[in-house]
Amino acid sequence: MKNRLPASITSWGAVLIAACGAVLLTHTLLLADNPAGDKRTTAWAVAADSGGGPPMLRPAASHSVMAAPAPPLAQGLADGSSTGLRLPADGEARPAAARAAPAAEVPTAPTAPPATPAPPSLPAKPAEKPAPKPLSGRIVEYHLNAEYDATGKMITGTSSLTWTNPGSVPVSELYFHLYPNAFESKKSTFMRESGGKLRSDVSKDGSYGSLTVSSIKMLDGSEAELRGTAEYVQPDDGNKDDRTLLRVPLPKPVEPGAKITLRTDFTVKLPQVFARMGYAGDFVMAGQWFPKVAVYEPQGTRGRTDEGWNLHQYHGNSEFYADFGIFDVKLKLPADYKVAATGFPTKPPVDDGASKIHTFYADDVHDFAWSASPHFVYYEEPYATPQLPGVRIKLYLDPKHEHLKARYMTAAKKALARYSEWYGSYPYSTLSVVVPPEDGNGAGGMEYPTLVTAWGAGEENPSLELERVVVHEIGHQFFYGMVASNEFEEAWLDEGFTSYIEDRLMEAEYGVRPNTLVESSYITSPEALKKNAWSYDGHGHYAENVYTRAKLVLKAIERQTGPETMNKIMRTYFQRWKFKHPTTADFQHAAEDVTKTSWQSFFDQYVYGDSMVDYAVASITARKLTDNGQTYYENSVLLRRQGGSVQGVPVRFHFTDGTQLDKTWGGGDSEVLIKLNHPTPLAWVSIDPQYTIVLENKRINSFMKTEVDPQLSVRWNLSVLKILEVLSGWIAW
Repeated sequence: MKNRLPASITSWGAVLIAACGAVLLTHTLLLADNPAGDKRTTAWAVAADSGGGPPMLRPAASHSVMAAPAPPLAQGLADGSSTGLRLPADGEARPAAARAAPAAEVPTAPTAPPATPAPPSLPAKPAEKPAPKPLSGRIVEYHLNAEYDATGKMITGTSSLTWTNPGSVPVSELYFHLYPNAFESKKSTFMRESGGKLRSDVSKDGSYGSLTVSSIKMLDGSEAELRGTAEYVQPDDGNKDDRTLLRVPLPKPVEPGAKITLRTDFTVKLPQVFARMGYAGDFVMAGQWFPKVAVYEPQGTRGRTDEGWNLHQYHGNSEFYADFGIFDVKLKLPADYKVAATGFPTKPPVDDGASKIHTFYADDVHDFAWSASPHFVYYEEPYATPQLPGVRIKLYLDPKHEHLKARYMTAAKKALARYSEWYGSYPYSTLSVVVPPEDGNGAGGMEYPTLVTAWGAGEENPSLELERVVVHEIGHQFFYGMVASNEFEEAWLDEGFTSYIEDRLMEAEYGVRPNTLVESSYITSPEALKKNAWSYDGHGHYAENVYTRAKLVLKAIERQTGPETMNKIMRTYFQRWKFKHPTTADFQHAAEDVTKTSWQSFFDQYVYGDSMVDYAVASITARKLTDNGQTYYENSVLLRRQGGSVQGVPVRFHFTDGTQLDKTWGGGDSEVLIKLNHPTPLAWVSIDPQYTIVLENKRINSFMKTEVDPQLSVRWNLSVLKILEVLSGWIAW
């Protein structure tokens, strides 16, 4: 799912940059503190490269100071909107924000994509037919038959589910997710936790949704009715008003490897579109719309020591987790409705004049979603590349965005081509992109197997956010669709990974860099990433960590390994775990296998732990000395590590005579005292002056200037901190 920032975020992001500029201005006004006692772990006495002068001291301990590698060019500032900065084309002048410019310069977010085509297509005639051999375990097989009442906004359906016991012990009960019941009252767990809000979307007063199961029968010849013994359960919070998880006791256990088939009759009342599903006028989005069996995990799956059901209610922040299988679906709708759905149609619709029956089939997927509207404008193109065997890209556009069809199609092609090249081939023969109407945006920015939704068609000429949401949702086809991690318990493995590859594609194809400098400043309340989605403190806290902090963690791994090795890590993880439901530890093992080194310390700090990087200049002192008639200054700089550690911390020392010296601190010690002998005193010290440490989120203490009026220093410091405090309260996800 694409987490959408409010429309005003670009403006506030610009204000935030101005504040960041003020922070850097404050750096020039900070007064050097006195040394904080003698507590330190390392002392260095290093001679500055002064080209002659007084005798220079040697290291006071066995540690040595190595020159820092040349820092990269400044990556440019950010506008806070997650759209990044457009990079200059070959021969184009670099914009001011992309040069090493004063930090207060505020760039303008790009509003239109460069006119670059998608990778050219090979001859493509995608065959829409069942896969020749299974790609997944195919634990489930659904035969769904549903009719949509466009007047009453109701779905009436039946589900024939065949479930295979993947474990080693008999199973005596099944569990079903009834997700639409999250919207049946304000007392459900979802509504209590979300307050009726998701992203910038708000539930409509008096509009409720529900899923009513009227019958559950065994299809083993007995036709035994099981609905009477079924019960709602609430394993996460005990909320008896939550009916999103149904327990169904079985007359006899399902033996290991055996199958059971149940027929379920159900009715769905759709709410006005909110939180991924519902209606907006004639538009309908049916996501998570049928009784969906929970995941039974054998021993060893995702680290389990004993097998059993993975059971969670529908929470305000959580998304989904399901087993792979086959879906054979019939949908009856009014004849004028065009239908987008997971999978592909198996035959032309059956039309009786008033209604049409559409049939769809999908295999090796873990969900089935559909959307429909009489107003959709439909376009289709076949597409293939050396890494993409052939896919039909299908656009279902709101008429307001018909003139943007080329942008949607190009974004889809670029995403499918690059992700298939980088990580592994997209194996399905179809991909549908649905553009909801403006008032249907509650269904926008969401992923389902082989079907994604863009933002609602609000603006006539939208910014690059149009492309960004499309490539984000198509990225989900890989890490949500195929890798299929547990979004209840480890949402970062989906949202964080997809946000990371989205940034990579936007830079490669649209020349837009990620805004890591400002995005790291968003992280005001870091939490562990391997955490239940509902355990975060509200949606903003969830998004801050699962989307932004998670992708910064991946970017930090890339900075440490290099882009080529990072790509190999991501590809290894994807290829090793597609269709297998991995866990965080599996990604760690992939990183360690590729790099042949341990990542335990890094994961303990930034994945399993809640650390961010925080390196501070604690004090600067200068002592004037004379030796053999020569006068020089012994400059002492105390650096502190106040958060997590990274390998190799760049430090820049600038002297009053203009001399500049770059050194690298190992970064592991809690404190280090650096002594530099030079003909003049230090003017200022800056840690990571080129902002290469992406997990550093408190840069206000990473710079210190020596000679500033104390009152001015305090006044500026407090003012900027107040600005940042106010901004952090205004900027919401």
